[in-house]
Amino acid sequence: MFTVVGIRGHRRVRLFRDAALAAGLPEPAVVDWREVIAGEFAIDRSTLVRLESPGEDAETDRLLRGAPTLAEHGEIVGLRAWHRGLVAAARRVEACGAPLLTPVDDLAVLFDKRRCHARLTAHGVAVPEAFTPQRTTESYEQVRAHGWPRVFVKPAHGSSASGVVALAFNGHRVSAYTSAVLDHDRLYNVLRVQHYTDERLVAAIVDRLGADGLHVERWFPKAAHDGRVFDLRVVVIAGRAAHVVVRTGRSPMTNLHLGNARGDLAAVRAAAGEQHWAAAMRTCERAAACFPGSLHVGVDLMFAPGYARHAVAEVNAFGDLLPGVLVDGRDTYAAEIAALTRHGPGTAPLDRLIGAAA
Repeated sequence: MFTVVGIRGHRRVRLFRDAALAAGLPEPAVVDWREVIAGEFAIDRSTLVRLESPGEDAETDRLLRGAPTLAEHGEIVGLRAWHRGLVAAARRVEACGAPLLTPVDDLAVLFDKRRCHARLTAHGVAVPEAFTPQRTTESYEQVRAHGWPRVFVKPAHGSSASGVVALAFNGHRVSAYTSAVLDHDRLYNVLRVQHYTDERLVAAIVDRLGADGLHVERWFPKAAHDGRVFDLRVVVIAGRAAHVVVRTGRSPMTNLHLGNARGDLAAVRAAAGEQHWAAAMRTCERAAACFPGSLHVGVDLMFAPGYARHAVAEVNAFGDLLPGVLVDGRDTYAAEIAALTRHGPGTAPLDRLIGAAA
């Protein structure tokens, strides 16, 4: 019933396979992204195709960027080319004629922060105010000249907070939090948040990121719980927001892989109150509805202090890896499979998938 396009042997692929087998379904076929890029693959048109993250594999990264050599471990380089390569590879999968659980058109927007933000804004989803530097500059100087005292600078085609800079200006003083480190004119993601106050260094990092395009948002203040700021990763499956993780940190960057920790979901929900919580979940579902062809997305949602306001920070195509988080006894992968096999009221976005695979 399923074909998974991913990195063969990767944890994500294994977890989805295990969920399919637990549901009594045949073991999914697996096609490696490297095979797709090389054009040496075949996909049965009668299967549903799950596109999985091609990250964490240096050779796949090189092939997607079309680069002659591997990037060094953790190096932030060629993000615009990576995006082009990913979309082109996904188009090859699409051309096989099997229905995709994440359409390529959705994938292209989800990995372009500018286009994604614009789509959310057009559909009335609460997001931070943003601006896009001119393509001719894309520089620290332009970010500073815009006049906002606190901003998040994001690579237009980045993911997992790689290269994101939380930047604050106070007169001639600058404060920047980022996991990016500049070393001998090469930029690296070191998985630990750094704090910089040297404006020349901050400018050099932002300028380096600007070569591949920037998306700049006004800093949305995050609520705190137990002395740590937090946001939520909310996985929306077939239109329903259910699986949620609280991500807490002592810096503005709360991604768990940056040394941060999961928070107490029940305590945060109680602190927010059911009215504010329900409104936030509806916003996540509205964000997912901007990508109606996708079975699932991961929405990063921020509460402001006091919980009365919230905003969507990101929408992620591959944002459903939440190990150990169960809803109605199912993890995210089992819930996705159940949504496809249940096919009933409330699953209208699945009509295209079920009909195509019938």
